Amino acid sequence: MAQLTLPKNSVVRKSGKTYAAPEGAEKTVTFKIYRFDPASPENPRLDTFEIDASGVSMVLDGLIKIKNEVDATLSFRRSCREGVCGSCAMNINGANTLACTKGMDECAGDEIVVYPLPHQPVVRDLVTDLSNFFRQHAYIDPFLQADDSNKKEEFLQSPDERKNLDGLYECILCACCSTSCPSYWWNGDKNGEEEYLGPAALLQAYRWLSDSRDEKADERLDKLEDEFKLYRCHTIMNCTQVCPKGLNPAKAIAEIKKLMVNRPAKAKA
Repeated sequence: MAQLTLPKNSVVRKSGKTYAAPEGAEKTVTFKIYRFDPASPENPRLDTFEIDASGVSMVLDGLIKIKNEVDATLSFRRSCREGVCGSCAMNINGANTLACTKGMDECAGDEIVVYPLPHQPVVRDLVTDLSNFFRQHAYIDPFLQADDSNKKEEFLQSPDERKNLDGLYECILCACCSTSCPSYWWNGDKNGEEEYLGPAALLQAYRWLSDSRDEKADERLDKLEDEFKLYRCHTIMNCTQVCPKGLNPAKAIAEIKKLMVNRPAKAKA
């Protein structure tokens, strides 16, 4: 898998501040953290924090310790701390993951390098602007659709039909997969017709295409049928390697392509 480091349009120009570990530290671990302050002329930079990591189990705990005890201006997203919300997605030691599920003992050596998610506009420090990512998620209509909007009967589903959604519905929209995809870096932010939707949106698209209760499969495929939205996936597999939930967006994209090929051809006007 390609090593991921810098966010979109960014080059680290200089090293920033260094904060030494407190005296008597039992276990010293060094964090090198990407910093960006929209009001500062010294952007971007890497700040170095040496902390006493005794009793610190997860990378997110280390970041919270730095924010609480060393530099209160450090900015990052976090919420559930259980790998459910996807808020704390960032690039840790070259790979996208969730800081709350990344163990300190999983990081080789005594140095942890933290960047924002790659190829996204940086708002501040480790916080990126994911507006484009969520716009693309909205594009695939991520909700159940029926032919008859006045239908009052229940949407029944057998256990086997429900099982088809396993490995799809668990997506937490953390954006680790899409922001690890070189094809998405090149084709995913055009905000128009000729753009690649990326692994996360396409995984969600297949989740609804696989749902036996949904009655708009043909319309969903129509929205994906052009040269970019689906077919700019080149099966690089970065998306599957970095997914913190162990999902396989590349397989979902391949299944959509099979559905596209196997559906009846439409008569030309």
